[in-house]
Amino acid sequence: MPSNVAPAPGTGTSSAAGAEAVVPAEAVTPLIRGIAVLRRLTDADGVSSLSGLERSTGLARSTVDRITATLARRGYVRLDGRDAVLAPRLMELGNAYLAALRLPRLLDAHADALADELDESVSLAVGDQDGIRFIHQATRRRAMSLSFRIGDLLPAERTAPGPLFATEWGDREWARWHERRAADPEDRGFPAVPARSRPIEYGEDDRNDEKDRIGANRTTPTNRTNLKNGKDLSVGKDPTVGKDLTVGKDPTVGKSLAADRPEEPGAGRSARRLPTLGDDFEQRTAEAREAGWALDDQLIEPGLVALSMPVREAGRIACVVSVVSHTSRHTAADLRDTLLPRLREAVAAMERELREAQHAESATPTPRTTAAPSGLAVWTGASKQELGREFIESLARGLTVITAFGEGRAELNLTEVAQATGLARATARRALITLEHLGYVTAHDRVFRLTPRVLGLGFPPLSRTSLAEIAAPHLTELSQRLHDSVSLAVLTGDEIQYTGRVSTSRVMSVHITIGTRLPAYPTALGRVMLADLPEPPLTELLPLTPRTITDPARLKAVLDRVREEGYALVDEELEVGLRSVAVPVRERGGRVVAAVNVAMHSSRRTPEECVAEVLPELRAAVGRIEEDLWVAGRFRRVPRT
Repeated sequence: MPSNVAPAPGTGTSSAAGAEAVVPAEAVTPLIRGIAVLRRLTDADGVSSLSGLERSTGLARSTVDRITATLARRGYVRLDGRDAVLAPRLMELGNAYLAALRLPRLLDAHADALADELDESVSLAVGDQDGIRFIHQATRRRAMSLSFRIGDLLPAERTAPGPLFATEWGDREWARWHERRAADPEDRGFPAVPARSRPIEYGEDDRNDEKDRIGANRTTPTNRTNLKNGKDLSVGKDPTVGKDLTVGKDPTVGKSLAADRPEEPGAGRSARRLPTLGDDFEQRTAEAREAGWALDDQLIEPGLVALSMPVREAGRIACVVSVVSHTSRHTAADLRDTLLPRLREAVAAMERELREAQHAESATPTPRTTAAPSGLAVWTGASKQELGREFIESLARGLTVITAFGEGRAELNLTEVAQATGLARATARRALITLEHLGYVTAHDRVFRLTPRVLGLGFPPLSRTSLAEIAAPHLTELSQRLHDSVSLAVLTGDEIQYTGRVSTSRVMSVHITIGTRLPAYPTALGRVMLADLPEPPLTELLPLTPRTITDPARLKAVLDRVREEGYALVDEELEVGLRSVAVPVRERGGRVVAAVNVAMHSSRRTPEECVAEVLPELRAAVGRIEEDLWVAGRFRRVPRT
């Protein structure tokens, strides 16, 4: 069995380079393998059978079992029968990068406001080698809406942000781009986009003109330098070695174009293949440099158009903001003509925000901080004792190194990483060497930084997770422990709506389905959510049973007690024989967003037994839901349903 596995698709680097990269002698092999498993799970949209992971990674089944057991212990995956499922806690790795980046904290609100004003989807993206990666999505909900997620990686040449980032590329970056295009001609390494198998579509009248335009505008390194300096491009040159195209040679590999390119059906000797998506990328980059903005006219898929502008900080592109629409609403030209002025205003506001933040940081400099020691040694020791050889300490330690970074900790040296994680310097050093080899950190002058690639570790599939999905495994576990029905609900006006539900298989059980709505005032779920409101709606209090509280003053006093005690117990007020206890679910800011209850027939437990036996288990389960919710909601809005 090899000590390494082939790089996963969607890394943004050429397959050839990835396959031939030499693994450093001090690299941590279990960390390499563990990250490979996480990437395969990410590409599989967050869930895969263990046998599927065995096939896709080339690892032995015993190795896959040990890796997934370690990741499950860490809370990064959940083992569901024979499947491994990514868990929200894994998002703490991507959160570390986003926090260190600062941009989401400073610019997300601007992007959201622009999306609301234009009623179009708006995204923020950063460059990731020869691709672009999303760091924020403000998506409009429509029958036909944008499906890209935070962390998704796209090939630069098939996007509007790509040409803008490419204006800052040098010869090395262009060479990497050409190598990747040659090694992956259909963009199979970018699972978030359709394959690049179709040619650019032309009408008969402009087909030859378009081929000539693309051939005439390809640039050499020399001309690329001239372009950076504002000079005109010379004509008929190739971008990699500067040889004249008219000699019939492919300058990328030095072989004859006529020999390598298949002839079109029915074509003669002089036929040339049609250019495919992205072949005009260098010309688009030249145009973007001159214009200061870029368009995507259905390069990703038919119907999708986008307009992008760069957001600069200290003269460099910090990120790119894009307005994305559909041709049923805007053509690419219409998008440019209609929305470009407003996009310029938004970019100006974003750049002003960055300048003010930089000024504030410069005016009140604070020492670079590191996180408090994570207690990793204690945790790994306990995990090793519990799981034995199934627990891989070096994998757990290596992933913890990523979480050492964060807000105020964008750049760390080796000593600071060791202090933040509680690891020995030698252990931290080997983990950093491994992460640098895999492209998750960069090193300069002995200072390390996370790269956008960290977002590729589970963030895309998890970034669309709803509160109901986060809560589901915890509800199931709680129901199995108590042998009673457990539900999740949200407040909608003066009603509760059930969004999650785990029932028991008893002869006498509570029968409620997801989507059911009930009045809030006579339910435990409703009362813990009403208690969080400054002015809860207490009108139309109808007597549903002889025990239902219908006096507003009395109900208000009950809600005050619920707010103080942190739970609600309702005994036969909704229905005779039904007893329920509920606890609120709070978001990061402390606001109640939902509630979880345990419901049973009144013959099963007395009210006192509910408080003594059920409430502690319920609170513990809700605490685990909140932990996952806080991680998942740090840089995104978690849908309640």
